[in-house]
Amino acid sequence: MSSAHTYPAQCAIPSVGAVNSLVTILVEGILAAQCNISSPTTWPEDYADEILVKGLENFDFVVIGAGSAGSVVASRLSENPQWKVLVLEAGGDPPPESEVPGLFFSLMHTNSTFSYYPEPNGRSCKAMKNEQCHWPRGKVLGGTGAINSMLYVRGNRAEYDLWCAAGNDGWCYDQIWPYFQKAETPAEDKSNPQGYVVVGNYEEHDGDIQDMLLKGSKELAIPQVKDFVEGSYVGYAQIKGTIDQGQRASSAKGHLARVSKRSNLKVMKNAQVTKINFNDKGDLVETVEFRLRNSQDLKLKVGKELILSAGSIDSAKLLMLSGVGPKKVLEALHIPLKHDLPVGKNLQDHIVALVFFRIPAAMADPKALLDEIYQYVIHHRGPLSSVGTAPLTAFLQTNSTASPLYPDVEMHHLLFRRGNNQALELYLKGLGAQEKYKEFLQHQLQEYDIMAIHVLVSHPKSRGSIKLKSSDWKQAPLIDSGYLEEQHDVDVLLRGIDYLNRLEATHAFKQKKAEILHIPIKKCDTYSFKSPKYWKCYIEYFSSTCYHPVGTVKMGAETDSTACVNPQLRVKGVENLRVIDASIMPWISSGNTNAPTIMIAEKAADMIKSQWHGDKTKSEL
Repeated sequence: MSSAHTYPAQCAIPSVGAVNSLVTILVEGILAAQCNISSPTTWPEDYADEILVKGLENFDFVVIGAGSAGSVVASRLSENPQWKVLVLEAGGDPPPESEVPGLFFSLMHTNSTFSYYPEPNGRSCKAMKNEQCHWPRGKVLGGTGAINSMLYVRGNRAEYDLWCAAGNDGWCYDQIWPYFQKAETPAEDKSNPQGYVVVGNYEEHDGDIQDMLLKGSKELAIPQVKDFVEGSYVGYAQIKGTIDQGQRASSAKGHLARVSKRSNLKVMKNAQVTKINFNDKGDLVETVEFRLRNSQDLKLKVGKELILSAGSIDSAKLLMLSGVGPKKVLEALHIPLKHDLPVGKNLQDHIVALVFFRIPAAMADPKALLDEIYQYVIHHRGPLSSVGTAPLTAFLQTNSTASPLYPDVEMHHLLFRRGNNQALELYLKGLGAQEKYKEFLQHQLQEYDIMAIHVLVSHPKSRGSIKLKSSDWKQAPLIDSGYLEEQHDVDVLLRGIDYLNRLEATHAFKQKKAEILHIPIKKCDTYSFKSPKYWKCYIEYFSSTCYHPVGTVKMGAETDSTACVNPQLRVKGVENLRVIDASIMPWISSGNTNAPTIMIAEKAADMIKSQWHGDKTKSEL
């Protein structure tokens, strides 16, 4: 994090020695601490260094992707010392910015991410450049779990029972819940660890704004709950996150790096998988092709199984490049068809409406930033060790005719303090906002605090798709977000915004003089501000992603023609290929998707272990 301040290289009155020595010690200490934020010793060694000298070994299990799911699967499978496990990760070690919770927006548009842009649809994202939302996905150890806000939300009983009722045996709430527990170690009770993922509390800041939100919601009879668990799925709560002692605790760190000294576990970095090769019948994966360090093309034999954990965009893309996907899509690109499956369909994401409040505030002390940097670099504490007001999350049921037990809206709150234009710039750049809107909001921040509230549709009915543009693996796929195709999703957003209108009218908000910010939008300003027609227009512009794409390699029963993998997560028609990541979700979970993805991986690892119990060969099973 850089500062706009400049300081003289020399003092007008020179030191006689002691002050210079103290400052030198301080600067050297800060520089050393900076390098220790993300140290190479934290992460697994790069197997590529070894294979370039000795050549490739054979592996029983090859895992594509060291993200939230792949790290878990590789870790769990390598618990059997008789199994050799290799992880192929397209990126490298996470940069320091990944470790600092308060800087997660700074990772967007860097070489630590894949930047994807769904096609404009005329219904959403019009305030973004080229009317396209920005969908970043992690390209480092930890995957998107290394660039997200770390919020840990498990979901609720109803949504997993829905998976089960659709023919996904073994995926009912009571059957999957133990895998959440298996994955987690509470930060406050490490003496009794259950799993590798540390789930802890964020350091709390911005108490005045959180107090305003809680008091205002109380006036509207919204409960405050300790956690979003059974019996308390609706209300406001301080969500925990994958955070440990002020640093990110991704599954790449918890599950993978922690056990990377196992001799049977190897991690190859900067290894971009380009194709999966099958036998003539197409029922067995034989090899995978990958490009190492963007320079060397290699091929690797697959022993027992290939595990595809590249995420909802890249898992679908790689399957289609390898001949597994919709027949019409692949034949048009002259890709030999192996299996005609609806890969890339069923794309779901949590669309959000971005509503901004402005709150009168005094200008912060110019030295406060220096204090915050020092606090974090030396002690891993202070505002940079958290994600501001984001952990204060609301789940609401806005439909009066629906069950009050389950939510249809989630709300996140992001606060930008007056004068902290750098933080707002990172956020708006990450969104890909057009310059005119960035300039307006930055100007407002000169006089006010700004709070962005993300109004999220928990269970969108709109569906998008992912298709290939070409047979060239270097080309990004064609993404149709499907945003706001279904009127249901528009209605949910409008009801969520109506709640914010009522929140603005509470005594708590009026006391702080907090008001919804009127952003100039020519088309929308033909309607009365805050009228239903105005808001319907507004969400066409200030809609975006909550970075939760799922569903593109749908799980379903063997008889389900819309499914690509069965409940054992095997690709239909292939004996030794599983997809294990968020792409298998038949329906999106109601909140942030990282925790469910980790759960999926924990359960899948047990299913694989069960199949290969006794380490028998394929022909013996």
